[in-house]
Amino acid sequence: MRIKNDERSLSDIHASVAVSNKKGFWKKLFAFMGPAYLVSVGYMDPGNWATDLAGGSQFGYTLIWVLLMSNIMALLLQSLSARLGLVQRLDLAQASRAHYPRFVNICLWILAEVAIAATDLAEVLGMAIGLQLLFGIPLLWGVGLTVLDTFLFLILQNYGVRKMEALIVCLIAIIGGAFIVEIYFAKPDFGEVASGFIPSIPNTTALYIAIGIIGATVMPHNLYLHSALVQTRRFDRDEKGLRSAIKYNLIDSTVALNMAFFVNAAILILAAATFFKNGMHDVAEIQDAHKFLEPVLGSKLAPILFAIALIAAGQSSTITGTLAGQIVMEGYLNIRIQPWLRRLLTRLVAIVPAMIVIMIYGDKETGPMLVFSQVILSLQLGFAIIPLIHFVSDKEKMGVFAIKIWAKIASWLIAIIIVGLNIKLVIDTLTEQLTGADLHPYLTWLVIVPIFSGAIILLLYLILKPVFSRTTVVQPGSPHGQFVPLNIRSETPFKRIAIALDFSKMDSKSVNRAMLEGGKGAEYRLIHIVESAGAYISGSQSHDREASSDKANLLHYVEQLTALGYKVEYSLAYGNPKKQIPRIVQEFEADLVIMAAHGHKWFHDIIFGTTVGAVRHRIDVPLLVVR
Repeated sequence: MRIKNDERSLSDIHASVAVSNKKGFWKKLFAFMGPAYLVSVGYMDPGNWATDLAGGSQFGYTLIWVLLMSNIMALLLQSLSARLGLVQRLDLAQASRAHYPRFVNICLWILAEVAIAATDLAEVLGMAIGLQLLFGIPLLWGVGLTVLDTFLFLILQNYGVRKMEALIVCLIAIIGGAFIVEIYFAKPDFGEVASGFIPSIPNTTALYIAIGIIGATVMPHNLYLHSALVQTRRFDRDEKGLRSAIKYNLIDSTVALNMAFFVNAAILILAAATFFKNGMHDVAEIQDAHKFLEPVLGSKLAPILFAIALIAAGQSSTITGTLAGQIVMEGYLNIRIQPWLRRLLTRLVAIVPAMIVIMIYGDKETGPMLVFSQVILSLQLGFAIIPLIHFVSDKEKMGVFAIKIWAKIASWLIAIIIVGLNIKLVIDTLTEQLTGADLHPYLTWLVIVPIFSGAIILLLYLILKPVFSRTTVVQPGSPHGQFVPLNIRSETPFKRIAIALDFSKMDSKSVNRAMLEGGKGAEYRLIHIVESAGAYISGSQSHDREASSDKANLLHYVEQLTALGYKVEYSLAYGNPKKQIPRIVQEFEADLVIMAAHGHKWFHDIIFGTTVGAVRHRIDVPLLVVR
């Protein structure tokens, strides 16, 4: 599937970093490094903290092997994701849209959105908890303040992808540095730490936490994200260039994800060395961990560093969550909305349940909520992993870059482990619900069982689809539509032209352009809207100085143009220009509207408004914007 420039994943930063002009191994590696660091922050977000703390405090070092296994899984899967983006120049969502029918894509999109919402829930709670621990801000207020992350992302977008990557690396350095100091304070027994790499699952609770660790580590939205971010590099697309890009991205992923493994292992080791060792097996809440660090470790610095690292983790994950949401929506649904709106909607979906739970149950339920959010992520993994394996195994699409047999076997083993553990967890949970009194049996049978059955059917379809059919279902590529041959016609100049004026230096440009379009054979209507306070209140009954002056100015324009042989009338209206200009245009039956744009940005738009955009949506004739 070939896609045009405006269809590229993250099109505003696509191929924005040139690497082909870099000479030497280290310069080239540095140019390629970055995408995996943005991905790696998802592997150390507050959700990971919750599962690592729960695992370390309840089972000591026993579950470190799960972290290592998850990291190996993540490294392989992220390398497959990067390979897909580099070779096919499609992100995972776009590739799915090109291969599956619309109904399947909608189901996959819903599941991906649930995963992103679960990720955002962890970020919201983590940031709020960090603010509470460091500054004493109530948790409910902290959750509300996380809405401001939307504006941080807007600011970062304007500085380019390399600046964004640099910020993420700085935040990772803060997290890593904080835990190096924490481990120094904790002084763990590294012989016991080594014993934790021997695989074992003590009980069902350990299985639940282990699945949460996998979900927190191998995150589905990161697979979408990585396949898009690698496309920000511009390099030679011959076989040699692609092999080089795959090699450097593998190094990038290895370094970044091993840093994430270090952070996760440090959290679990810290919990095991401080809480499990001292018999404090129920420390699963981040707040409790923060509270007990000082008395257990004997250092006032330990809880401060803990809180700072938590805020850094939450903030860094916020940025990547926004990008993943944009990729998923554009890729699956072929819909592109403003990033700030996308971010705000995602954050509200996370904030509402967090606030409800906090208001009803209090701060103590944040830990279980964080662990549950990571289990949800794990449940979504199969729906991202299975399509990814199929796509990178397809020799027709990948050519010589299709993965080798050993990578296929390893990938399918990972998929079987993750899906198998998830099915076991769901079956165990359903059994408990049906035999217990937590949920009404009818609710279980009428809601939960059908959803679980539908998920199994969808998984089977994803697994077997390439076996029975290799037909590609190509969906429309661009959010802006497809190519249609141009209908070129030779038409006479415009006959009725409306010109919006504001008595600035732009008026001359607007009028001159109008005369070029219509000449002396057209009719012109000069439009001005009085926007004084009196005009908004009294309308045409307003007789203040501004209204009188504006009318006199319009009359001067009319006299000047009439003297030059043009047919000119004027309309003076009062109030909101976004409503009044379209009304006059319709009454005049204009076939062209000309307006001036002043280049306002950011706060100017917020303060002064954006009249051109509003008018454009209210008229059904061409609008020419003069700058």
